[in-house]
Amino acid sequence: MARREKKSRSKGSAGNNRKSGEDFLQNNKQKTGVLETNSGLQYLIVEEKQGPKPGLFDTVKIHQRALLLDGKILEDTYRQNQPDEVKIEELIEGLQEGLPMMSLGSRYKFWVPAELAWGRKGTGNKIPPNAVLSFDIRLVEICRD
Repeated sequence: MARREKKSRSKGSAGNNRKSGEDFLQNNKQKTGVLETNSGLQYLIVEEKQGPKPGLFDTVKIHQRALLLDGKILEDTYRQNQPDEVKIEELIEGLQEGLPMMSLGSRYKFWVPAELAWGRKGTGNKIPPNAVLSFDIRLVEICRD
């Protein structure tokens, strides 16, 4: 019985997350400067530099602050002052789309809908089901082989 209760509770929060995420994205795209791609990825150009842009198969160094909509920090490399080195093709779909739009040195904010992130399943206890994620990313380096 306890297991069934837990399951229905998590289903409710998944529905709440979906609804609050949809509401957030609907309101957010009305804000000045916020753009939206065809897939639903929203972004704001905080600082635009001129320079090369990475491709989907590049490895990049980025500073990032990743948050849930409630403000819970998932990762903050700015605070650690240590950028992450990541392969774009291994990131969530929303960042695979967003990072190649950025020129070296640029800083963007991204709001990634659940379907371009971890979707209905989430990632266990860290990212809940149907969570919209917020990223503040600076492209520090494109690592070319």
